[in-house]
Amino acid sequence: MRVAAASSNLAAAPSAVNRRAAANDAAEARELPGSAEAAVKGDDAPTGSDASGTSAESAAPAAAPVAAPAGSMPAAAYIAASCLLALTQGFGMNMIAGNLQQLQGAFSATQAEATWLIAAYLAPNVSLSLALIKVRAQYGIRTFAEWSIVGFVLVSMLHLFVTDLPSAIAVRFVAGIAAAPMSSLAFLYMIEKVQPQHKLTYGLTAALTNIALIPSLTRIMFPTLFELGGVHGLYLFELALAMASFGAIYLLPLASPPRAKVIERLDILSYLLVAVGFGSLAIVLTTGRTYWWLEAPWLGELLVLSFTCLTIAALIELHRKQPFLDIRWLVSPEILHFTMVLLLFRLLLSEQTAAATNFFLVMGLQTEQLTGLYTVIAIATVVGGIACALVVRPEREPYIHLVALTLIAVGAWMDSRATNLTRPHDVYLSQALIAAASAMFLPPSMARGLMNALKKGPNYIFSFIILFLATQSLGGQFGSALFGSLITLREKFHSNILAQGITLTDPIVAGRVGQLSAGYGHTLTDTALLKAEGANLLGQQITREANVLAYNDVFLLISMLSAGAALCLLIHLTLITIKTRIQNAAPANAPLAT
Repeated sequence: MRVAAASSNLAAAPSAVNRRAAANDAAEARELPGSAEAAVKGDDAPTGSDASGTSAESAAPAAAPVAAPAGSMPAAAYIAASCLLALTQGFGMNMIAGNLQQLQGAFSATQAEATWLIAAYLAPNVSLSLALIKVRAQYGIRTFAEWSIVGFVLVSMLHLFVTDLPSAIAVRFVAGIAAAPMSSLAFLYMIEKVQPQHKLTYGLTAALTNIALIPSLTRIMFPTLFELGGVHGLYLFELALAMASFGAIYLLPLASPPRAKVIERLDILSYLLVAVGFGSLAIVLTTGRTYWWLEAPWLGELLVLSFTCLTIAALIELHRKQPFLDIRWLVSPEILHFTMVLLLFRLLLSEQTAAATNFFLVMGLQTEQLTGLYTVIAIATVVGGIACALVVRPEREPYIHLVALTLIAVGAWMDSRATNLTRPHDVYLSQALIAAASAMFLPPSMARGLMNALKKGPNYIFSFIILFLATQSLGGQFGSALFGSLITLREKFHSNILAQGITLTDPIVAGRVGQLSAGYGHTLTDTALLKAEGANLLGQQITREANVLAYNDVFLLISMLSAGAALCLLIHLTLITIKTRIQNAAPANAPLAT
């Protein structure tokens, strides 16, 4: 059940990366010549050339060729480096979250104890990406990249000395810190050689699709690696990826915008408060289902600590001339609407990570038996990313979201008809639809958010990243916790209903108990023990059927929510179309009235 926490890790990676893309796009837009600047979506690029009033200078023929790129390597090398960096960061993240049951046995840990491997990683990781924006701006991308990969290699080496669960948890906490810059670098390398006018379309889509692929690829590779070398074999493979990434970063330099002193003293205090708030909330959302929300007092204490720190941080930022994050902009009606859209999609997309894959684990399947399903999900993610790249435009975002909601609704409805005989090949189509929807949702949403932030000014980009990170990483965790808890509650409900109709005085039940206990007839001669074994096996079947019904309830709920959201969006688009046509028709009728 703890595997569901993997969804938030995947969501945190793109959100941590995206803010760097916005700052880099804005910087590159100012450095390009006028013709290229006009093609970039940032509003400040064209206005800068217009305000200068030097139209004659722009006509100079040979004096304004495009500046030579920073690196001479071909674009394919940077794309390969991006894929390598994404795999390096995602493998370490998802090998724990996606395969907790196998690692639980390797560390001789209970489910509750093993869950701390995920919580320790997420606690620093969900917020550290925020601080890295200003670190990159003040110290330069090149220095940032080099020190980041060195730190990641050192932490990967530490994994080789892990011998028990406490040491594994400590190293996972450090790994969460070291991995935070890696997804950003994977994003930057993907868009490095993309033409400026295509960065928010093809570049953004390719980068996010690349990162979204990693969880499936990790789960495909995990069984073979774990069988060959156990836990230390996994760590050796992660170290090998880190060393290869080390060479790629030093061989392929990134273009770096001018440095600027942007870190202030109050930024450090605000970040620490946000880090404690987000980290505490991530721990609660990760472990709440295991320890159960109302049975562990420390969960409530962590929630209070989280809300207190975030409230103090908000009060500090409201009284700053140059805030770390603009609270007033974040609570404006337009941004609140945008936040609800992001959060809704993150909740709905938890169907794949928090429910569908866990369903088969509950049914008794092993990770290696799900390899085909993860392969289909990976292929569908690529197809969805390609389709999104071909059609994504700023004005098409609602229509892409409408298609994504429809795909989620259809896929979840197909999953809601599962039985105890359902196997991975039965859900290939439904999960492919949801994977494609996931790949189609994020790029247009990210592009729109960046454009809105750029229109307000570069300072608003950081506030947007805070928003995007909270809705994607913590929103994904919230979706996993919400639907996972709902599955637990519905399983208890269905178990109670099914057990009420089971009495040993019923001849049918008695016959079933006899059939189930017959397999032990050659080893047990005591009739009472045979009957007890049969009753125990019947209880297991009741629990299994209750789990099937609980998962079907959640699948159906997600389908209904997706269909309702799609209907609301369709009505909204219809009203906008009618209003636009009325406004366009009014000027045409005006001359006739005069």
